[in-house]
Amino acid sequence: MNELIKFFWTFLHTITDVLPIAGIIFGFQFLVIRKKIPNLKRVLTGFFYVIFGLALFLQGLEDALFPIGKLMAAQLTDPEFIRQSVFASVAKTIPETIAQGAQIIEFHWSQYFWVYIFAFTIGFSTTIAEPSLLAVAIKANEVSGGSIGIWGLRIAVAIGVAFGISLGSWRIVTGLPLHWFIISGYIIVVIQTLYSPKLIIPLAYDSGGVTTSTVTVPIVAALGIGLATSVPGRSPLIDGFGLIAFASLFPIISVLAYAQLSEWYGKKNTEQFNKVTTKKRE
Repeated sequence: MNELIKFFWTFLHTITDVLPIAGIIFGFQFLVIRKKIPNLKRVLTGFFYVIFGLALFLQGLEDALFPIGKLMAAQLTDPEFIRQSVFASVAKTIPETIAQGAQIIEFHWSQYFWVYIFAFTIGFSTTIAEPSLLAVAIKANEVSGGSIGIWGLRIAVAIGVAFGISLGSWRIVTGLPLHWFIISGYIIVVIQTLYSPKLIIPLAYDSGGVTTSTVTVPIVAALGIGLATSVPGRSPLIDGFGLIAFASLFPIISVLAYAQLSEWYGKKNTEQFNKVTTKKRE
């Protein structure tokens, strides 16, 4: 019963969030374009499905994805789990401090390797499952006449997100400032942009945006906050957020790198083909 009441309030909040969008669309249709909406009944039915689906999705975030992200971060950073995961020789190097009569163990950043592995795998899998990325990849394949592969683009973006979230998790564990990574990352992007094929540059920049969508953001945000809450000395507000910025930045780098490698490989094959044909003519 409590879940039904909770869903009812979520549904009402979703309606209030979607109404301004519907008001703008219908307002332009009737006041500016001044034409009736074709298939009005089907459009209204679609709006209801959208609102109902968003309410279910938001309820699922609160009941499943957010708790799972926090739970995984708490379990992977649990001192007992870390002690069991490292070798005895490495465990001897872990510094120990005593505070207020209680023993607090501070682990070295390298001892959180399972966190980085989990961040990489969850980043890769959620990006592959991202519906917005799939839509962009399909359209890019159609517009480019098949020169941009659907799976090639999806895997390139997924690798970028996975690496970015892993690096962001390492930043949370070490406590290094966020702006160092973001500034350095965009410097790399600017340099890559100067030497990348013009066809792929807009797509690479858009790929960084579509990754931060319905599937990736909730789990990444929950992982960042849960990790900052579990690691001693970290602030959930200061250190927990910012992980999504890594998920937006590094896909741009990976897609541009994918295009540069593809261009280099194509030129290399062309040169080899020209050499072979020249020898045959001689």
